[in-house]
Amino acid sequence: MNAPLTLAACAVDVLTTADPLEKTRRSRAHAKAWFNARAAGQPMPIGKASPPLQPARPAKPDLLAPRDVPRRRPGTPQGRIALLHAVAHIELNAVDLHWDIIARFTDTPMPMGFYDDWVKSADEESKHFGLMSDCLIAEGSFYGALPAHAGMWRAAEDTADDLMGRLSVVPMVLEARGLDVTPGMIEIFRKAGQTDAIAALETIYAEEVGHVAYGSKWFHFLCGRHELDPKETFHALVRKYFHGALKPPFNEEKRAEAGLPPDFYWPLSEDLTGASE
Repeated sequence: MNAPLTLAACAVDVLTTADPLEKTRRSRAHAKAWFNARAAGQPMPIGKASPPLQPARPAKPDLLAPRDVPRRRPGTPQGRIALLHAVAHIELNAVDLHWDIIARFTDTPMPMGFYDDWVKSADEESKHFGLMSDCLIAEGSFYGALPAHAGMWRAAEDTADDLMGRLSVVPMVLEARGLDVTPGMIEIFRKAGQTDAIAALETIYAEEVGHVAYGSKWFHFLCGRHELDPKETFHALVRKYFHGALKPPFNEEKRAEAGLPPDFYWPLSEDLTGASE
């Protein structure tokens, strides 16, 4: 693979690659090229690109409406495989989400640190997908063996023209939700004695804090640029773009570590309750 000449072209290369293993391989290779160039004092140009509205996807898994995805008990081996598969699907979508934010908003001037953060996040999500894939293979399964959630990309489509909306909904709502639910998932695998899955999920848990923090940092940066109140702006954007409720319990400690204070999300848990998905 010849590396594209700009970061935006790298992003589109990932987004237009359907095979998950090849997608994540290219993602990690582009991230390495970006950081090597930065370290050498010859940063890759950001460039311009036309990312697809939806990323390329493999033929499997079948993508279903949330209500149609089969529910499985996490206390069973089949339920734990389904849980690993669901996390793998989330991580693969996150790879594309982080490259998409790079390619889609190049018309908004941002510091180089913005690109550093999202390239690093995309690289880590690629690693996370690999960890989940390895766990599935160890259990005699693989990514694509089960149906998956079709709505994972909706937030990207809804915020395709709004960088602050994207930062609000993807890292500051969706990825923050991962901080809430991952400790419970770790406990499920701890009870089953599945040490590889525990180690993989603990890695994901630790690194996702950084992804939420990047969202909060750049959201606040843009609020400062436009002289906007961060809390009020966040509430307005989540009400505009997020479909559903912010559901407690919240991992307040990890959310605070990522730069999300309680007065950002608790009010939304009250006035979005009962909203349609």
